[in-house]
Amino acid sequence: MRETRILMGMPVTVDIGDTSSGALIDTVFAYFERIDRRFSTYRADSEISAINRGDVPVKNWSDEMMEVLALAEQTRNETDGYFDIRKPDGSLDPSGIVKGWAIRNAAATVRRTGVNGFFIEAGGDIQSCGRNASGLDWSVGIRNPFNTDEIIKILYPRGRGVATSGTYIRGQHIYNPHEAGDTITDIVSVTVVGSDVLEADRFATAAFAMGRNGIFFIEQTPGLEGYVVDSNGRATPTSGFGAFCRS
Repeated sequence: MRETRILMGMPVTVDIGDTSSGALIDTVFAYFERIDRRFSTYRADSEISAINRGDVPVKNWSDEMMEVLALAEQTRNETDGYFDIRKPDGSLDPSGIVKGWAIRNAAATVRRTGVNGFFIEAGGDIQSCGRNASGLDWSVGIRNPFNTDEIIKILYPRGRGVATSGTYIRGQHIYNPHEAGDTITDIVSVTVVGSDVLEADRFATAAFAMGRNGIFFIEQTPGLEGYVVDSNGRATPTSGFGAFCRS
C-alpha cells in the first residue's frame, strides 16, 4: 500500500508492502502532522514560533524540542559551524534537521509493528527497509537539477538513509553561516547516503552550506557517501558512492 499526502509543506509518501497496513499508514501521517504543528516556522501556533516570539520559557520547552535542538548543536559542532539553525535575525529554524529526525522516528514506529519492508519519503529525504512488494530492493532516483523530469542516478540504499539538499526546487534557502548574506551558487545539489535518514539529512544540509568543499567533507566523514552537482552540470561522487548504484 502506497499513499502520498501534502504535509509540512511538501509531499510525504509512505509505502508499506503489507496490503492491510492502512491503519499503520494513517498512524505515520498523524505523527508527521503532529511534528508539523510543533516545529513549523510557518505556523503562528507552533511551539517553535512561540519560542521565537519569546512566549515560552526554556523550562517549558517540550522534550521533542530539546532533543532536536541538542541534535542541531551537535551537528553545528561536528561541521565547524556550517550547520546552524540560528538565522541571521537570531530566530531558530530547525527545519534542516527536523525532517530527517521525523522520518527516522516514523520508520522506528513502522519497525516496531514487525513490518520489514517499507519506504518513507518527505521532500527528498528517504528511509527504506527491506524490499518492496515485488521483492526487489528499494531504489531512489537522483533528479537532474537542471531538468527535474530526468533521473541521472539510481541508488539502492539497502536500509541506509538518503537525503538531498539543493536550490533547484526551493531556491536559495540554505546559506553559509560563516558568510551571512552570500548565496551559494557554485553547486546546485548534494545527495548524501548515511547510516539512517537523520545522518544523511543533517550532513547534506551542512555539505551544501560548504559549497564546492562539501563533497570533500562527506568523503572524509566515516559512514557517509555523497554526490554533488555543480552549477556547470558537473557531478562529483565520493569514492564509495558507486557501491550504492549497483542493484
